[in-house]
Amino acid sequence: MDLAPARGAATIEEVAARAGVSRSTVSRVVNGSTAVSPAALEAVRRAIEELQYVPNRAARSLASRQTRAIALVIPEDTDRFFGDPFFGSIVAGIGEVIGESDYVMNMLIASDDASAKALGYLRGGSVDGAIVASHHTSDTFVDRLADAVPVVYGGRPARVRATDHYVDVDNLRGGRDATTYLLDRGHRRLATIAGPADMPAGIDRLQGFRDALAEVGLTPVAVEDGDFTEAGGADAMRRILASGEAPEAVFVASDLMARGAYTALRERGYEPGRDVAVIGFDDSAVATSLVPALTTVRQPSHDQGRHMAMMLLDVLAGRATVNTAILPTEIIERASA
Repeated sequence: MDLAPARGAATIEEVAARAGVSRSTVSRVVNGSTAVSPAALEAVRRAIEELQYVPNRAARSLASRQTRAIALVIPEDTDRFFGDPFFGSIVAGIGEVIGESDYVMNMLIASDDASAKALGYLRGGSVDGAIVASHHTSDTFVDRLADAVPVVYGGRPARVRATDHYVDVDNLRGGRDATTYLLDRGHRRLATIAGPADMPAGIDRLQGFRDALAEVGLTPVAVEDGDFTEAGGADAMRRILASGEAPEAVFVASDLMARGAYTALRERGYEPGRDVAVIGFDDSAVATSLVPALTTVRQPSHDQGRHMAMMLLDVLAGRATVNTAILPTEIIERASA
């Protein structure tokens, strides 16, 4: 049996010969330059496809000082990252866009304890830019990262600078709408389980809750921090119940905390949705898994991830882009409120 010799990878010179253009024209096409005629562009693309040409990324990186890699930085511990459906949704949106681009994505789950190692890697020329998908005021290494490479934040940074790029959801409006929803159903004794006070999302959702109550001359019967975790939501609900009579309704600033609140309510003999109205925030898979199903504020986490990735790609390509994008929320009505 005769075996044909294995053929090596196609070279840029072979692509140029097949397309009938110069080597420099092929290089311009591969690097995304617009200084190529439509006819030459089509010829080069056809030759690349026919020869299954794969650009030499290492050589391109040395020539352009670009790595064609971006970092997705999650400044959280692994329990929080893997336990909160929000991150899965936002990472899926980011991954869709990056997967369609010329970039690869490196993900770093880096709490502040690991900031020195993470910062050294990110500032050492390993990536062209970064997406920071969560942000606490204590995450000072994120500011130092932004001084080294272009960064797009998921959510408003704790300290906004004029050059910052970020994609957020309207947390203030979402908190206000959730509270107004409860007020419109006749509830007057309202409590909230808030997110961490060192995260802008937690701050804004709590402020929206307070604003809606103030508009009708009411004050909350209780405000407790649930740390955006299920255990934190349960503990916060226990503190609310231990302080006196159960509230008529509770705005819980994440679906995960709402699941914890359900547990704590039932421990004291209260049935969510019947004895105490509960509204969450996220519209994650948690909301529909609960019984009764959770009324919640939908935030478009998947779209937020896509917007963040597109914004960073625009920045890296030098394309004009807005610095800030705020995505709307909406109430999803179910049985809990």
